[in-house]
Amino acid sequence: MTISIHHSLPGRLRIHYDLREVSPRQAILAQSLIAVQEGITDISVNTNIGSYLILFDTTIISQAEIENIFKALGSKYLEDKKLLEAVSQIPITESIISIFVSTMLNHFAKKLLPLPLRKFFLFMNIVPRITSAMETCIEHGKIFSTQMLDAAALTTAALTGNTNTASSISTLLNLGEEIEEVTKRVSYGNLAHKLLISDEPVHIIENGEEKTIPCDALKKGDCVIVREGSMIPCDGTVERGEGMVNQASITGESLPVEKKAGSGVFAGTILSEGELIIKTRSTGRDTKVQNIIQMIDNSQNLKATVQKRSENLAEKIVPFNFALAGITWLFTRNLTKTMSTLMVDYSCAMKLAAPIAVLSAMKEAAGCGISVKGGKYLEEAAEASTIIFDKTGTLTYANPKVEKIYTMENFTEDFVLQTAACLEEHFPHPLGRAVVSYAEDKGLFHPENHTKVEYIVAHGIASTIDDKKVRIGSSHFIFDDEKIPFENKVKSIQEESAETGHSLLYLSYDGKLAGILAIGDPVRPEAKNVIRKLKKTGISRCIMITGDTEGAAKRIAESAGLDGYYSQALPEDKVSLIKKEKANGKVIMLGDGINDAPALSAADVGIAIEGSSSIASDTADIILTEGGLDNVAATRILAQGLIKKINQNNAFIIEVNSALLLLGVAGLISPQFAAILHNSVTVGISVKAMQPILKQN
Repeated sequence: MTISIHHSLPGRLRIHYDLREVSPRQAILAQSLIAVQEGITDISVNTNIGSYLILFDTTIISQAEIENIFKALGSKYLEDKKLLEAVSQIPITESIISIFVSTMLNHFAKKLLPLPLRKFFLFMNIVPRITSAMETCIEHGKIFSTQMLDAAALTTAALTGNTNTASSISTLLNLGEEIEEVTKRVSYGNLAHKLLISDEPVHIIENGEEKTIPCDALKKGDCVIVREGSMIPCDGTVERGEGMVNQASITGESLPVEKKAGSGVFAGTILSEGELIIKTRSTGRDTKVQNIIQMIDNSQNLKATVQKRSENLAEKIVPFNFALAGITWLFTRNLTKTMSTLMVDYSCAMKLAAPIAVLSAMKEAAGCGISVKGGKYLEEAAEASTIIFDKTGTLTYANPKVEKIYTMENFTEDFVLQTAACLEEHFPHPLGRAVVSYAEDKGLFHPENHTKVEYIVAHGIASTIDDKKVRIGSSHFIFDDEKIPFENKVKSIQEESAETGHSLLYLSYDGKLAGILAIGDPVRPEAKNVIRKLKKTGISRCIMITGDTEGAAKRIAESAGLDGYYSQALPEDKVSLIKKEKANGKVIMLGDGINDAPALSAADVGIAIEGSSSIASDTADIILTEGGLDNVAATRILAQGLIKKINQNNAFIIEVNSALLLLGVAGLISPQFAAILHNSVTVGISVKAMQPILKQN
């Protein structure tokens, strides 16, 4: 491998190689081979200019040794088929500037060629455009298409002997298409980066030894070592080890999932605990995350209606371009003016700006912990008039807390809480955990001076403290089974709990009722503010559906500031209620549990909150992987901003391109300048479509 030193500093070296000698894939292979050398701390390659940047530890390896390693990379390594297959993906390092420069250089270089050669190259550019126009006409029945516009302008210029004009138009069309394609790839790349891409080196086991390679060099069948805190770089199966994996980026589950030998793992997830050795099943563009991105691109059903409307509008305007060109020729007989009208169309910008805006919004959402499965769902979230919340785990944390302690006779609150915690700490059910946690918050110490603790299923706990019988549990257990005297005060407490929705735990001591603990599932502190924000965005109804009691539902609804609620609803009832609400407008459903899945599916937009069950996450259209309820409001604001952006962009495209058409008809701009301005508008509006939305609100 022939190299030259561009510049060098202690521990830092820039090396250039011959682009004619080494292909991009070979250059990346060389990067992988150098990266595993002892003393190399980092190495990156730019395959466009043929350059390596190497960072190294001077106490381990010298500059001369690095040069010798490069020079030793001959055909034995760089032409080895197996090694080249390991390079799964060539990184994209393209830019709009580099495309512009290379296209212009190519254009002016052709002007130095003899006229027959220039005409030949022009012919080679025109034929594919005519072919594309004819295919569109035959396959889709579209006589008037943007492809036909381009082909007509080029053919007219060429047939009338305007070789320079035709060549310039061809160059500008090629440049515009290249830039549009790069802009779209950058949008997809940004979305993928938010979900998956990591620049971390990958550690693999090869022939019993651990080696470090760049992520791009990972291939199917490699055994990857992933340690605590690292991102899993591939889809695969755990061969050895145990660990807890955070799969929020894929499934929406906020709690880490246990993985051991035989478990499947996905690229882009994080190993939060432990160490895993994973056999690679797929990498790069074949992973689950990349498949999700491809699905978003390919599925017409997931396109926003406003996006489809933009594309349809663009197609409908094309015949008017031809009509204007015909009128211009009819009245002016001026070929230059006629070609100027053919060089400007609305379709390119509209068809590019809308999907880029959607992709950009999805990328921004992913950065905020909002995983959106298609642009369609953002649009429907923007248009919804009603949002329905599940209660447990959605408006609440599904984490019960002691709200109040009622004492009897001469018993104190501290005694009731201390004794209850002493028993409940042995059996970690939700109500028990609430009691123990509350005692810890109060700083109450509960000594283990009781005898054996017995748990009676669906009833309560029985034990003895200081030779006194102690019982804690349901009213049936205390009053019916244990025959503890029922005090008059208890009835009013039960009536109050029915109103508030609290669950009651009864504690008896030495044959007497000592106290009652009221336990509730408090509303999330941000809920009221989120409801207020949603109302500001135009949501007219915020309601709750829950399977809980009337009292519990009423308490939460009032605390959160909801417009209404449905209590004691079964899963099938939730679906019926959502269908009823949909009669008044589009509905968003927010839930987290298995029982919410049918309702999430029935709504126009189903949103699964962080910590949701797998089936809820799979069914939902949008998954909140972090941010809690605050991200519900963020989703709505983002969605409305997206629709506003697309509509504004379309209006701008129509206004500017209409002005260009008028200038062309008036003869104030040439066909070449019309093409330049048209492409500039297309690129400019595409860049504008990529701008963030939430930061502007």
